[in-house]
Amino acid sequence: MLTENPSPQTGDLLDDDTASSTRQWLAVAAVTIGAFAFVTTEFLPVGLLPHVARELGVSPGTAGLMVTTPGVIAAISAPGLMLGAGRMDRRLVFLLLTALLLGSNLLSAFAPNFTVMLIGRALLGAALGGFWTLATSAAKRLVEPRDAARAMAMILTGVTCATVIGVPLGTFIASFASWRVSFMATGGLVAVALAAQLFFVPSLPSAAALRPSDFVTLLRQSHSRRSLVMVALVFGAHFSCFTYVTPFLLGDAQLDMSVITWLLLGFGIIGFFSNFVASATVVKNLKLTTAAMVSLLMFALLLMPILRHVPLGVTAVLLIWGVAFGALPLCFSVWIQRATPDQPEAGSALFVSIIQVAIAAGSLVGGTVVDRVGIRADFLLGASLALLGLAALVSVGARADVREMADATQVPCEATLD
Repeated sequence: MLTENPSPQTGDLLDDDTASSTRQWLAVAAVTIGAFAFVTTEFLPVGLLPHVARELGVSPGTAGLMVTTPGVIAAISAPGLMLGAGRMDRRLVFLLLTALLLGSNLLSAFAPNFTVMLIGRALLGAALGGFWTLATSAAKRLVEPRDAARAMAMILTGVTCATVIGVPLGTFIASFASWRVSFMATGGLVAVALAAQLFFVPSLPSAAALRPSDFVTLLRQSHSRRSLVMVALVFGAHFSCFTYVTPFLLGDAQLDMSVITWLLLGFGIIGFFSNFVASATVVKNLKLTTAAMVSLLMFALLLMPILRHVPLGVTAVLLIWGVAFGALPLCFSVWIQRATPDQPEAGSALFVSIIQVAIAAGSLVGGTVVDRVGIRADFLLGASLALLGLAALVSVGARADVREMADATQVPCEATLD
């Protein structure tokens, strides 16, 4: 992540109690709306998969490339953009990436065939990794030092809300219009974010840039590597199955599309509240909270095909799944922050990159399994990956506890003084 982290000067310390102005909070809100729009666009195809596949004449597994393609490109753009942007004003970077997102949504909405759709999704990937990484690093620069932590939480809430609400939102719009209208509506949201950033985000000049050696140093640390592997396995487990949850609910569970829309909306709502509950428990015991959520995810993926003919069972399992994934992005964000205390910027960029790799690989492998073996086998694959993720968590758990004790008082100070 490209940001300056100078040592706090005397003047900075004197300003610690200065309250942020309304305009500063509007700048944070503008970035939050952008983060919500980006991640909503990324996950939008999950609920639209059957509609897009049918209209553009491809199989559900092939349609999953709408999730795979931006994931692959975003995995490259997250560290790549951070290295390539140099000292470019971060406000300009925000505007350029959001404009690229707007183009992606419009191209997808009017795509005449699947090839054009993938081009639109590729544009999303080119902008996604850099924006997500820059959004969190900009929080401390948009407000006064005392409000840095609150600004960070606000922006991450936008990301979390999009993670759990983006899919049901797109499905809901498509239920009374079409999947193209879903992309157009998201494009409207992007236009609002772009205008807000243009008016409210101040100049954010950069005096320092991330170096390739920062990534090398981080990847040489065993604890950091294992933490990233854990994140990759769990996100891969989720997206190998969630990308194809709508075809599963339609075909294997034999539910109506109207019912599925409400189920996905329930998934998002319960995940939203789960994120807030987890924000309190991760402070007390990060390892236990993360392990509990990964375990819930594993059991949900395992039980879904078993209970496919029991509507109430499918509903309960899907809601449990929502509880798990609603909390996991926050759990892993805190985990990576504490796993990489000496290289927070490089850690954040690698975190974004590894998530995108997991999304791309999970949806791609899941699509192959769906097309060749069946959706039920795909859920067994996801449960297996979640089990491996849980094992990875246990393998780094002891060291994570040490990090928690060492960094418990450092994280707030960094948010305040940087």
